[in-house]
Amino acid sequence: MGFLLRWLAAFVLLAATYNPTDLSYVRWAVNNWQQETPLVVLFGLVLLIAFVLFLTALFRGIGTFGVVLIVAVLAALIWVLADFGWLSLDNPSTNTWLALVVLSIVLATGMYWAILWRRMSGQLEVDDDGEV
Repeated sequence: MGFLLRWLAAFVLLAATYNPTDLSYVRWAVNNWQQETPLVVLFGLVLLIAFVLFLTALFRGIGTFGVVLIVAVLAALIWVLADFGWLSLDNPSTNTWLALVVLSIVLATGMYWAILWRRMSGQLEVDDDGEV
């Protein structure tokens, strides 16, 4: 359940930022920059903070190599599904949603990795820089 909630949060963050519909921050910001500049900046900063939190957890959790491996596995899975004819990659809108799902899985994995590692290995990771 923990991974599912993290995945849902990551997917909502990514989809709220950009998706192929008109219901995204990017489209709203482009269309309303002149009229609602303070709101565009405020919501952009809130989204930026959320992305910083997710990306910090991601790179501390699995690192760049881990991100590359997860993306490679998911890309290979999409390739297999497309090769067997179970997934069509002809629609750009579908491809965007597919990219959002893949990226949200990567973000959720980074957020969940410390918990998963502790369960698998019994070891606890602690970051201590000596400052209180």
